[in-house]
Amino acid sequence: METLESHFYNWFGVLLFTILYSGVLLFIPFYKKMDKKPAGTYLAFVIAFAIEMHGIPFSMYIISWIIGKNLPEGILWGHTLVSKIGLGGMYINIACAVLALFLILNGWYNIYKKYWSKEKGTGTVVKSGVYKYIRHPQYTGLLLLSLGMLIEWATLPLLILYPVIVAMYVRLAKREEEDMLKEFGEEYREYMRTTKMFIPFLV
Repeated sequence: METLESHFYNWFGVLLFTILYSGVLLFIPFYKKMDKKPAGTYLAFVIAFAIEMHGIPFSMYIISWIIGKNLPEGILWGHTLVSKIGLGGMYINIACAVLALFLILNGWYNIYKKYWSKEKGTGTVVKSGVYKYIRHPQYTGLLLLSLGMLIEWATLPLLILYPVIVAMYVRLAKREEEDMLKEFGEEYREYMRTTKMFIPFLV
């Protein structure tokens, strides 16, 4: 129990992880109000992750109270895959975070330079950088970042929120594409035919 106590109640860690993981939202443009709900849900996901990892393991306490016994580490608290691959889940999370940051930053750079920085009515369909392979790299990055957190430290709030985040960003991406079709017409339609939405060569 001493190890458990020393790991939790680290409120500086909660604040640090919340700032680090939510900071990526600065590189995802908000041009319509509909963007804010998915971002808010992602922020709730990050806060839940940070609190349950470094603050208080609510999921463990609640389920242990309901079933009358303590949950082993990796079952809705602690490193999710610890019984199978030790701290491997943490390394998977780090790998997901690195790839996610690349997608988000590369996507931000290309969309800012080729679309957002243009005068109204002169933007172009962005097909450079990661946009050559997927149409929504920043959303893919955000979902990958969330998945990494889930793999490292799965808890009830994260398991509930993750499919909600996926559904919200898929819906947002489709709405944005409707706007792009109105703005660019056949050029964007052709881009959709030749480029996958979130995962190269798959989806």
